[in-house]
Amino acid sequence: METTAKTKWVIDPMHTDIKFKVKHLVISTVTGGFDTFEGSALTDGDNFTNAQVEFSADVNSINTNQADRDKHLKSPDFFDAANHPRLTFRSTSFKNTGGSDYIMTGHLTIRGITKPVELKIDFGGIAKDPYGNIKAGFELTGKINRKEFGLVWNALTEAGGMVVADEVKLQINIELARS
Repeated sequence: METTAKTKWVIDPMHTDIKFKVKHLVISTVTGGFDTFEGSALTDGDNFTNAQVEFSADVNSINTNQADRDKHLKSPDFFDAANHPRLTFRSTSFKNTGGSDYIMTGHLTIRGITKPVELKIDFGGIAKDPYGNIKAGFELTGKINRKEFGLVWNALTEAGGMVVADEVKLQINIELARS
């Protein structure tokens, strides 16, 4: 039986966006992301089915375009960056569900709390860039409940509504480079 050589892929940070969205006051959405991150995938050749994926983001690189909000998000009220400087993800499954659609499951760790998550993936394909590098592109979406990861701070509005929703939507665009 012939075995396929393992291929290592690494995130191309110049062509990757790690974003999240959360409702504020139930009437609008705040978007943020992480500016410093790294990740890799180990595949059988160029086949991403059963890929082994690892990802890590620097919590201190959180960016919502509001310095005061970012400072609050780094505080013990939310991410507690001083004690938990990184969030991590390690895949447990990467399955093709038809065509360019995949489902990736894995363990996400935030604030030292690890929970299973599922991400839907649209695989954009593989291409060679103008410099001869082989790249693979993906769009990932999913949802988590922030309170399950210890991000429990909230406040009530005058009318009794919550300031920050529990559900956080993940919107991630990743370009990997074959290494």
